[in-house]
Amino acid sequence: MNIPEKLRSIKASLSERSRERKRLRGPADLNYAIADSIELLDAGAWQALADHAGFFMSFAYLKSLEQVLPHNLSPRYALIYSGAGAERMPVAAVYMQIADLNLAQARPAKSQAASTRPAPLDELAKKTTQRILSCGNLLTFGQHGIAMAPGADPKLAWHGVAEVLYRVRQADKLVGKTHFIMIKDLHAPHTDHAAHLEHLSYRYVETEPNMVLALQDDWKHYDDYLASLASKYRSGVRNAVFKTLDEAACTLEQLSDLDAVREQIHGLYKEVQVNAGFRPFELRAEYFPALQKAAGERFRCSVLKRDGEMLGFLISVADGDTSIAYHIGFNRAAAADLPIYLRLLHAGIADALSMGCKQVSFGRTALEPKAALGAKPQTFGILVRHRQPVLNKMIKHLLLGIEHDDAPERSPFKKPAKVA
Repeated sequence: MNIPEKLRSIKASLSERSRERKRLRGPADLNYAIADSIELLDAGAWQALADHAGFFMSFAYLKSLEQVLPHNLSPRYALIYSGAGAERMPVAAVYMQIADLNLAQARPAKSQAASTRPAPLDELAKKTTQRILSCGNLLTFGQHGIAMAPGADPKLAWHGVAEVLYRVRQADKLVGKTHFIMIKDLHAPHTDHAAHLEHLSYRYVETEPNMVLALQDDWKHYDDYLASLASKYRSGVRNAVFKTLDEAACTLEQLSDLDAVREQIHGLYKEVQVNAGFRPFELRAEYFPALQKAAGERFRCSVLKRDGEMLGFLISVADGDTSIAYHIGFNRAAAADLPIYLRLLHAGIADALSMGCKQVSFGRTALEPKAALGAKPQTFGILVRHRQPVLNKMIKHLLLGIEHDDAPERSPFKKPAKVA
């Protein structure tokens, strides 16, 4: 290609980008119902869309969650329609959360930090706040913010999502300025479908991967999983995890009523949560039984006990064929001597199999032990946008430079027998 042809190609590309940006900045040929409470929207229309998106977009779950959200989160909901009158059809349901965060939530708790940290810095961190509008659920991992109708045009639907986020941000100026908009936990195929939103100055950044363990069809119980491990890994689990806990007189149980022990569950959760480098919210004690009630048969809570005392718990929820193993808590002092965390991860596999799931989604933290289970990384990313154009450009360069941990390669399973 000669220089004039290259210039024409660049010009055509810039022209197309300009047209796409202009189109997205204009209103989509859609209609919207936006509300602060899900009960203000058409429950039938929402659930019809959620039926194709899973438990975490269901009307019943979101209605229950609304009553027990962390105090610094507030929900927003939207139904997107195409057509008019008798031809009006729901295109997408959108779940959003507005989070008020301060810099103190991005620092280890004082009990975990150096005791010499100046108190004035703590006070300043608490007063330095940012408001984030998240398309998606900060309490889960995965794309749990958008439910599209089967056959909907993804490009049109995502245009509608962008317009909903703009309208919510503008309306919320009465309460306070929103500094960031985030579309969280995009993965294939959503990443490609939403890519054109970069024309609206959304910036994509890949986060740490979600670790997913595929459950083989011939695994009916946990012992089937254990038998599939190579001898080195199987012996390690039996000796380093099960034998150690047996010798310490620890037992694993299923909790059927979280309401009776919600304060104990909440205390164990906080022991883990307070140690995190970034704590955008704190779950309330009443959240746990509310989740159990909303999920019903989809819910499992495995608890490790010693002498009647709870040492740790793992909550798993079945979302279609996927078990989301995502709320965990444990006694940090006891975990210094006992493999509580590893035992709970293995309990998550047993719970997923008991619910008939095909895979376990373990989330983005502790990549090494999850890889040793046989979990593989699923690429996750977010789209973010700042309200100030100058800061948006700065964010672009900042995000491009962010590094995240990669999941280690592990092959814990037996090698397939060679065919003669």
